[in-house]
Amino acid sequence: MDSSDISLNISRELLQQNHQVKKIAAHLEKKIKSELESMMQNDKENYITFYDNYKNTLKYGIYESFGLNKEKLQDLILFKTNKSDEYISLKEYVERKPIDQNAIYYATGKSKQSILKLPQMDVMKDKDIEVLLFTDDIDEFMVQVMQSYGETPFKSIQQADTDLLDDIKKEDLKTKEKENKDILKSIKKALKDKVKDVKLSYRLKESAVCLVSGEGISMEMEKILNQMPNAKDVKADKILEINPDHDLFIALKKIYEKDEKKIDDYSSILYHQALLLEGLPIEDPTEFSNQLVKLMIDSSK
Repeated sequence: MDSSDISLNISRELLQQNHQVKKIAAHLEKKIKSELESMMQNDKENYITFYDNYKNTLKYGIYESFGLNKEKLQDLILFKTNKSDEYISLKEYVERKPIDQNAIYYATGKSKQSILKLPQMDVMKDKDIEVLLFTDDIDEFMVQVMQSYGETPFKSIQQADTDLLDDIKKEDLKTKEKENKDILKSIKKALKDKVKDVKLSYRLKESAVCLVSGEGISMEMEKILNQMPNAKDVKADKILEINPDHDLFIALKKIYEKDEKKIDDYSSILYHQALLLEGLPIEDPTEFSNQLVKLMIDSSK
């Protein structure tokens, strides 16, 4: 930017306080945003090329300063979904979601393929709900700062409460949890401090188990934070959810009724299975392998 009105006697402090520089900066910001919005509307192909190169810069722009600039940038970011390989904006998501859907649902993972395989996707497929796919490290940090788009809040399908259960199913789940409270308590006891809680799940249809995070940081954020320099072993609250209608849980109940002591090994295998499905590392691969071998030998007797 060239301007004859800016003094040649410049310094960092002078430029930071210069009224003309501030005015030019504000004008440039509006002009760039206007050009990008125009490109998105009228030349989507070129905008996507630009976006693929600079999407993290836009997302960091929303994240920094605790979301101070989210109103300026939120309509410039795009996401792929479980229903489409084409990018969509947050505005497009909100406009095409059902009227009775009260949240923008998202899931995090390394790739679209890994997210679509998550057990938590079962209920989203069953209810035909569109889910934003977060595959960049910054994505979840960004929406934690944004909290909502307009009046519609963001909700992760990998956290404990997604509010997708009607009252009848809630009561049915409560009944099943009461009926199975002893085995759930035993599984939680066997896993000790590895999980915060063990519950029966409404979100699982085909899958037997899954891990979801409680309040606070998510498991995906745990992975990212622990990869940073000087990481301090950050831990998300993990909740093990079990499908009460799955053949595996039915078999587990029969084993528990015959011999309560065997529940420890089965609980560990369920937990490690859930870790693998979530893309998290197994804490002790040798122990996991030995438990599998032991159970295979026992089942053959």
